[in-house]
Amino acid sequence: MKPNIPRVLITFALVCFALVQNTQAVSPPPDGGYFGQNTAEGDDALFSLTSGSANTAMGFNALFSNTTGDANTASGNQALFSNTTGGANTATGDQALFNNTIGNDNTANGFGALFSNTTGSLNTANGGGALGSNTTGSNNTANGWTALAFNTTGNANTANGVDSLFINTTGNNNTANGASALFNNTTGNNNTANGFRALYINNADNNTANGFQALSDNTVGSSNTASGKFALIGNQTGNNNTADGDSALYGNTTGSGNTALGDHAGSHLTTGDNNIDIGNQGVRDESNTIRIGTQGTQTKTFVAGISDAAIGGIEVRVNQNGRLGTEPSSKRFKELIKPMDKASEAILALKPVTFRYKEKIDPERAPQFGLVAEDVEKVNPDLVVRDPDGKVFSVRYDAVNAMLLNEFLKEHKKTEKLEATVASLIATVKEQTSQIQKVSAQLEASKPAPQVVLKN
Repeated sequence: MKPNIPRVLITFALVCFALVQNTQAVSPPPDGGYFGQNTAEGDDALFSLTSGSANTAMGFNALFSNTTGDANTASGNQALFSNTTGGANTATGDQALFNNTIGNDNTANGFGALFSNTTGSLNTANGGGALGSNTTGSNNTANGWTALAFNTTGNANTANGVDSLFINTTGNNNTANGASALFNNTTGNNNTANGFRALYINNADNNTANGFQALSDNTVGSSNTASGKFALIGNQTGNNNTADGDSALYGNTTGSGNTALGDHAGSHLTTGDNNIDIGNQGVRDESNTIRIGTQGTQTKTFVAGISDAAIGGIEVRVNQNGRLGTEPSSKRFKELIKPMDKASEAILALKPVTFRYKEKIDPERAPQFGLVAEDVEKVNPDLVVRDPDGKVFSVRYDAVNAMLLNEFLKEHKKTEKLEATVASLIATVKEQTSQIQKVSAQLEASKPAPQVVLKN
């Protein structure tokens, strides 16, 4: 007899058979059964493991030497190959962190990244050859092909970009962002470079470069700051320079203590020291000079805090070239000194006038008293000041004042001479009067006494 099997049981049996079919082992079966939450896939991966836990090794000889190291992840041929007791390392790429032994908390992504690291910790390398020579240096970050490639024991460096901090060996606390930034730095410390080839040749300390090839030729100059394309590009040994602007301090080589602000500011400086150039290209070898603006470009100057501010001191002047200063009067600044004599008589031909400046010069239209430069030129050309085009511009009122003093002194001498003559005449008259009075007295005394005649 055929068994009478309910339809529902047949359905249940078919489902169970399907589930059994789906849970069959794959061929070949995956590795498994490792103790301590370890995972290994690849020939001789985690080959030397003794008591380490939570390690993941994927690839030929990955984590090959690891014995007691924990929480390491190695993906790639011979990744973390030499690691023994180091923990919390991550290596992704052929021979990444290959020589690491006891270093901890390192991350290497890329062929040969952190290849030579042995005991260095807390390093991050992303890119083929990044931090490839690092041995004991710690707290370094390298992002880019061969970034920090030759660093050995330097610490706390950050390199972002192809070949950035490429040759650095023992330098510390450097930051390089951009292809070939701080490329040749070996032992320099505390440098910051942002931009292609910024601080390219540098091997000094405390420099900051922001911009394309900024400070790119610097060798041993220290404490320089360059912001802008080509800023301080030619600096080699100069120290304590600040350049902000495209090509600022472009030509400086050995000059120190210079400050340049603006496009091409201070770009003509080469070896001068302690200059401040704002919106001015400077002069080749000058030192201790401040230049603000460019003649012919800037035509007006407004500085707050000067007008209506009472102050003592000597008068500030400006010459035809726009240079500010005070007029010296000491003998040590002068030569060919001789009396003014009759040279001052030219002012007697001057014609003082009253006038008002045009509204664009003086909106208040206040009454003025002075001279007309063109009229003064006709009397004495040495008494006028000319503009850069050679046109008469102003009057040398200081010279006029000196000439007035000379004429006053000449008249004063004449007056003194006249007063002396008058005094002498008065004394003579007094003497003569005294003599007359004496003679009169003598005559009076020599007269005979009066006689009396008696009348009978």
